[in-house]
Amino acid sequence: MLRLKSPATVITLAALTALGPLATDMYLPAMPAMAAALDTGPDQVQLTLSLYMAGFAAAQLFCGPFSDRFGRKPVMIFGFSLFLVASLLCAFAPSIEWLLAGRFLQALGGATGPVLGRAAVRDIYGPLEAGRILSYMASTMSLAPALAPIVGAGLLLFFGWESVFVLLALYAAVMLPLLILALPEPLPPERRQSIHPAAIFGNFRMLLGQRVFMGYTLTNSVAFSGLFAYLSGSSFVLIEFLGVSPFQYGLFFTLIVAGFFVGTLLSGRYSHRLGRERLVGLGSLTCALGGCLMAALALSEVFAAWAVVGPHVIFMVGMGVLMPQSMTGALAPNPHCAGSASSLFGFLQMTIAAVVGGAVGQLHDGTSRTMAVVVALGGLLAVACYLGLVRPAERAMAAQPSQHREG
Repeated sequence: MLRLKSPATVITLAALTALGPLATDMYLPAMPAMAAALDTGPDQVQLTLSLYMAGFAAAQLFCGPFSDRFGRKPVMIFGFSLFLVASLLCAFAPSIEWLLAGRFLQALGGATGPVLGRAAVRDIYGPLEAGRILSYMASTMSLAPALAPIVGAGLLLFFGWESVFVLLALYAAVMLPLLILALPEPLPPERRQSIHPAAIFGNFRMLLGQRVFMGYTLTNSVAFSGLFAYLSGSSFVLIEFLGVSPFQYGLFFTLIVAGFFVGTLLSGRYSHRLGRERLVGLGSLTCALGGCLMAALALSEVFAAWAVVGPHVIFMVGMGVLMPQSMTGALAPNPHCAGSASSLFGFLQMTIAAVVGGAVGQLHDGTSRTMAVVVALGGLLAVACYLGLVRPAERAMAAQPSQHREG
């Protein structure tokens, strides 16, 4: 059994958390091929991504509170088992309807990794150190989305799109024994919460009325919606409209993840020196810069791969800075219900992303315009949420006596 405060435990939590980006990114190069194989349109295939996010959002409302009562490990074990079965259903789906059902079930199980991974970090490291650990975890797990589209493109080329979901099932099968045998339970018994509906909804009501929680959550959510707009539309823009190959698409995606990796390193390095509020502001501004550049090029009818990928690399540097710090800011004041806070944070993040992703699919005009405009709006709204919600909330909390603040 691993020690709670050890690099091996952090790496294990990162590997568990990586299930989320693997399940979204690995099959992106295969989306056009899936549309052809299942005799359906791009909007239906993009719906598999939005439906995954919707299921992911719904699952988080339950897995967090249940983990506050029974511990993080039992809920993650159940989630990974469900993800394994659902991945096999996706692999052998005979129609788009079966694939949509499999993706929804995949999301219900896959939500436990990211939600309870960050809750476990909050359990182990507390409100201040968690930001630094989450930043370095994000750096470690950025390897997953960097390699996932390249691996997906290779599997598509040699074995067909179904093999992507078989590999996801194998990943869950490998992680289950590691989770069961090696990872210690991070939530001590004295901090367990009731799962009575009144207690759960009481926690959610408290969080929805908490200015700090809502400020960081909405800043993260609208920026993430810009990222999700790219995930939803980029394969059709780059592969179908601009004519790049699935393998080239995977290489471009690696550049984008490299931007995120740089952002997470900056976030971890300057976490103590600049503080999370300032880093969230800088991350939001960087997202807005990248998004507006992409939109300006698309609206000027500069249709080229570099005009899409280059600006999004800038956007992803901002996401790498913003994401771990905003997660920490939302969870920091709530050690008594970290699972519920992580659940509600993820629910709002994924719900907004699912709506945005569905809109990108429905409004896709065959060019990069729709996707680019939505990415830009995500960055601009992140700046607005930071200025209008996070800064005032942090100033108000800083004015309170120190004994009333968690960090």
